[in-house]
Amino acid sequence: MTAVVPRRSRRPKGLTAHIVLVLAVLISIFPFVWTIVMATNTTEDIYKSPPKLTFGSHLLENIRHVLDTIDFFGSMLNTVVVASVTTVLVLFVDSLAAFAFAKFDFPGRRVLFATLLGFMMLPLQLAVLPQFILMSDLGWVGTLKALIPPALANAFGIFWLRQYIENGVPDELLDAARIDGAGFFRQYWNIVLPMIRPALSFLAIYAFVGAWNDYIWPLVVLTDPSHLTLQVALAQLHVGHTTDYSMVMAGVLMASVPLVVVFTIFARGFIAGATEGAVQGS
Repeated sequence: MTAVVPRRSRRPKGLTAHIVLVLAVLISIFPFVWTIVMATNTTEDIYKSPPKLTFGSHLLENIRHVLDTIDFFGSMLNTVVVASVTTVLVLFVDSLAAFAFAKFDFPGRRVLFATLLGFMMLPLQLAVLPQFILMSDLGWVGTLKALIPPALANAFGIFWLRQYIENGVPDELLDAARIDGAGFFRQYWNIVLPMIRPALSFLAIYAFVGAWNDYIWPLVVLTDPSHLTLQVALAQLHVGHTTDYSMVMAGVLMASVPLVVVFTIFARGFIAGATEGAVQGS
């Protein structure tokens, strides 16, 4: 007979786990809370020793300074367009490539996939010069179009979806579809995409946040002030040695709102899909 463990002996372990989780949550959210504190106070309050840790009443004033200094909403519109188009194309291109790598055997597949993994280890800064030359040859320097192509063939996205498709899409289902006359694209559209929605939701968050926060490439390739993205525009809030950090934090706080909205939308699909898969597998 197996011994029954009393509930009292389990409580200390559960209590310890909850304490650790609460501490982890507090540590994780502290940078966001500190951003709000800085955005609602003045720079003088931030420099006090000890610094002021409570919310202030200067948020609207700091937001007004941001709007007076940079074209915030114009830059945000540019960033929304770039990030949205990039995310949609990343999902389409990466899922197609991942499906081919996961379920089709073609000459050079292993070499190509190994090369893809090698690109994941290279710093993105190495690609700035060749990308700029290519965009210059296309005549796209200074336009928002130059920001989209470099992000499409995302090595991490292809690797992530390939692993998910390989383990989450049964070969028998695809074989049955081929017997019924379904071609590559029909298998991809009608079978693979519905089954990998959780992975696509995660990749959508990853791609959108990456495009939203991109700074180096837009700084290099965008020469027209009316086409600046939000991160480049926010960098203009740093003026010499007298940076108004409360104003900068107000701009950062405003720029974070769309990210929270996007995360909320796609996180629901990711969690719902993962839960559905767990229930089906149980």
